[in-house]
Amino acid sequence: MTMPPTTRRDILAAGAALSAASFLPGPAGLVVPAGAQAATQGLAPTPTMRGGANNYLPGAPIVSRIGRGGFWMTGSVRRAGDGAPLAGIRIQIWAHTTEGREDDRHSHGATLTGADGVFRLEMPQIVPIFGQPHGHLAYEGEGFKTVFLRPVMPSARDTSLSAHFVLQPA
Repeated sequence: MTMPPTTRRDILAAGAALSAASFLPGPAGLVVPAGAQAATQGLAPTPTMRGGANNYLPGAPIVSRIGRGGFWMTGSVRRAGDGAPLAGIRIQIWAHTTEGREDDRHSHGATLTGADGVFRLEMPQIVPIFGQPHGHLAYEGEGFKTVFLRPVMPSARDTSLSAHFVLQPA
């Protein structure tokens, strides 16, 4: 019997499946019910992403919107371990947009999470810089370790981007 040749696509698909299996909770990729998982290992903290702190400006003002808006940055903040939502957490957001570069002061703003740990801030449309449309988010405050995120959008045409923080107590 003759085997078809292995293609690059086959190798990439196999690698993706293996990677996905390694991220499943539980031993050896076995799915564990959410309650049992939290009881045995807790919710792991979010690591800082490479490049997340680029053009960070400490102390950006809390704003109701950055620029003229039209794009939504959303997400949530929870505590590592028990996963409890964190209210009143300051999240700074900045990006390269249709109204300015990510190093411009007017491209930065901060917002606070609500009682449910959710944040939402309207800003101008994010546009690609260095070939990637992406945003920057940072947890700013006392009590937890600093986290910088740099999520990349699947498409420059997307009108929203979501990022989630799991903060580790300092």
